[in-house]
Amino acid sequence: MPPYKSATDRPPLEIERLPLRFDNDDARVITRLFTPGGEMRIRKVIKRITKLDESDVDRLLADVMRSFRNRHADLEKSFEHHYEVIVRMVGRPVGLSQNRKLLIGSYFTMEYSFESAALFNPSIVPRPDQCATDPRAVRFLMSLRATGEGHVSSLAFRTGTIKANGVVEVDPPSKISRTAKVAHDRVYYREIFRNKLYQMSVNNEVVDTILGALGEEFTMAQLESAVGEARAIDANLVQAQDTVDSMFWLARSNYKLKLNPGGDPSELVIFPQSENDAKGIEDLRLVRFVDEDDSVQYVGTYTAYNGFSALPQLMETRNFNNLRIHTLNGKCAVNKGMALFPRKIDGHYVMCSRIDGENLYVSYSDMLHFWESAELLVTPKAPWELMQIGNCGSPIETPAGWVMLTHGVGPMRQYCIGAMLLDLHDPTKVIGQLDKPLITPNEAERDGYVPNVVYTCGAMAHNGRLIIPYAASDQFTSFGSVEIEALLDWLLN
Repeated sequence: MPPYKSATDRPPLEIERLPLRFDNDDARVITRLFTPGGEMRIRKVIKRITKLDESDVDRLLADVMRSFRNRHADLEKSFEHHYEVIVRMVGRPVGLSQNRKLLIGSYFTMEYSFESAALFNPSIVPRPDQCATDPRAVRFLMSLRATGEGHVSSLAFRTGTIKANGVVEVDPPSKISRTAKVAHDRVYYREIFRNKLYQMSVNNEVVDTILGALGEEFTMAQLESAVGEARAIDANLVQAQDTVDSMFWLARSNYKLKLNPGGDPSELVIFPQSENDAKGIEDLRLVRFVDEDDSVQYVGTYTAYNGFSALPQLMETRNFNNLRIHTLNGKCAVNKGMALFPRKIDGHYVMCSRIDGENLYVSYSDMLHFWESAELLVTPKAPWELMQIGNCGSPIETPAGWVMLTHGVGPMRQYCIGAMLLDLHDPTKVIGQLDKPLITPNEAERDGYVPNVVYTCGAMAHNGRLIIPYAASDQFTSFGSVEIEALLDWLLN
């Protein structure tokens, strides 16, 4: 592209705001365990229910099912599961009918409106199943951060189609929502497990003793058995309880989620499952990753928040039927906003991150779950980003280079979205960077849960346009669109 004689010769770079908006819907609910009080109160409630006549039990359960069955998938299974959780806590009553067990489960079940507060911070990728009627169109899957009561964040999903002319059509979401279920047959790989523990400042001798009794692959049950056998042989393991606790914490933080095969992705809710994310799963940055053998998997980096600290984690799947959850490790796997490049560069995984909370870095690794080193990429320069700069999801590959959307924080904690262009072969080299934001909050986007914020966790290129779903003021989600050629023109000149 030839350089312009002056900035005034260049056509203005305009972001087109599309007439689409995702608002939170407090009618979308999931079931959660409800345990008010401690074990004593739980026993009192169970005792009251056991005193009911069987006819009253049948009538009460029928009333509950009539009122709530159409709001949930597999409501009886939720009651059964919550009943089992409760009796494991306080002891299993004997001689109860199935309906009485279900009724007890219903008393310890609650509805949770997972997006009642906000629906924001989107990321977008092409769907694995492409069956659009127009071959020039592409179907997409979008993840969103949903926030409900107690400001607990989970992941929700939407689907839609981007037409050849850039028009975005969104499918209506399912009226039924269901949470992904933890798969308890998780297999752990011994050497990866060992390396992760070594980085956690634990007793390595104890780790070697316990893992030495396990095979190259092992399950949670086998880990529990190995710990028990090691304790029986060496009483000193009692003094290393912190290390044992760390081993179980790590195992519980790496797990599988089973989804509903062939179901509507908008039904799916990924709710916190481990100690790491007890208070929220935040800001998933999804990317369609193509490996060197042309195999495809979908990888998402996100922030797990436990109420005190934020930890980066990784989600992997090939078809969204099963998800694998992993901790990210290494001295550079810290802070928020890690975004994986969509392919390897010179045989290495590449990640963009903000490891110090202020500047952008690029990291290389030979192992997807370990990040030990990082190189400074950019520091805040423009007035709209002088507080801090971060990425807005995985970069988009173009013939001219990697287009990296960024976010910057300026006066009055205003978040804006910018862009930079990185070298295709060496993404630590910045080719160009916008000196003004691509998207700034307008008057309709300034008010919300967190005012004056526009933010995205990932965009998608299609037919010469960059489609950018973005959140406004941590409240709702909109779409923007820009011609890639025009964006590159500004970045290169």
